[in-house]
Amino acid sequence: MAKKDSVTESLLEKTIFASRWLQAPLYVGLIVAQGIYVYQFLVELWHLLTLVINGVPAGGPDISTTTMLMVLGLIDVVMIANLLIMVIIGGYETFVSRLHLDDHADQPEWLSHVNAGMLKVKLASALISISSIHLLKTFIEVRTPGVAFSNDGVMWQVIIHFVFVLSAIALAYTDKLMMSSVKSHGPATH
Repeated sequence: MAKKDSVTESLLEKTIFASRWLQAPLYVGLIVAQGIYVYQFLVELWHLLTLVINGVPAGGPDISTTTMLMVLGLIDVVMIANLLIMVIIGGYETFVSRLHLDDHADQPEWLSHVNAGMLKVKLASALISISSIHLLKTFIEVRTPGVAFSNDGVMWQVIIHFVFVLSAIALAYTDKLMMSSVKSHGPATH
């Protein structure tokens, strides 16, 4: 009976471990989303180029404000694309399988020491950067004639940004506590 239990247990453990591959299609889907962001970036870049060549229509906002808002939109797309790369590469490496890039010249430096805690902190930092770009765009648009923003809308954006910052600080602090605990007590053994 003990032998059967160990075979069943072994099969169950192998099945549970193999289930990590169910995440692989999710990462492929994020690669498709990355392609969509590349397309969106090129469309927005084309709009910026046509704006610079043709100018702003009469009665519209000045060209410097419009250009700044469009460039912030481009930066926003790039920041989201960076976030996608961190999730795709870091998540796959952390939760699915090693990428075996040790000898690759273009291996990202952060990938050599990525773990779930580090990935959370990096993602939180990226979210803060994206939120900062959105907040800056809002602050610029608020002073643009003809653009209506409610005080509540701006207030909620500031509150959400502040929550992102506090969350990132809490994640980083928690990760630091966990790392110092591991260093002082050693890794947990079974």
